[in-house]
Amino acid sequence: MIRLLIAINMLLVLGGCSVKYSASGASIDPGAKTVNVRFIENRAPINNPTLSQNLTEKLRTKIQSQTRLTQTNEDNADYEFKGSITGYSFSNAAVTNVDKASTSRLNVTVSITFIKRVGDKKGFTQSFTRPAEFPATQLPSAVENGLLENTIIPGVVDDIFNKAYANW
Repeated sequence: MIRLLIAINMLLVLGGCSVKYSASGASIDPGAKTVNVRFIENRAPINNPTLSQNLTEKLRTKIQSQTRLTQTNEDNADYEFKGSITGYSFSNAAVTNVDKASTSRLNVTVSITFIKRVGDKKGFTQSFTRPAEFPATQLPSAVENGLLENTIIPGVVDDIFNKAYANW
């Protein structure tokens, strides 16, 4: 009899708990329906002319494909992303024993403000930086678009998405 009462109590206690699961790992407030990803402006002193458009579109696509949120341009969307590219630079990453660069690096920094108008309303403002290295024997102009498309933009988008929806 005591075991039966303990079992019933355990079921009642555990029955009151809930966990939200999703295939993408995203944790979205049940009341949230819309998201506004504003155009991410390029304010870096040096810039790539297509970076703003590509970054904005990749973030919109990731949110649309991995959440149930609907993209809108309304100012009162449940979730809102706005930001700017604040850093874009090339530098030497590694030097050989003869003081010659062997590896170069492209760094991109994006500042994002995430606004939540539903749920706990805990948004954030944070900078996300992603580097990509390439052989110093190659011209930056020859590798720049490939590094952005294959490494930097996907990495920054993942970082922003995870910070906003996966509570990383």
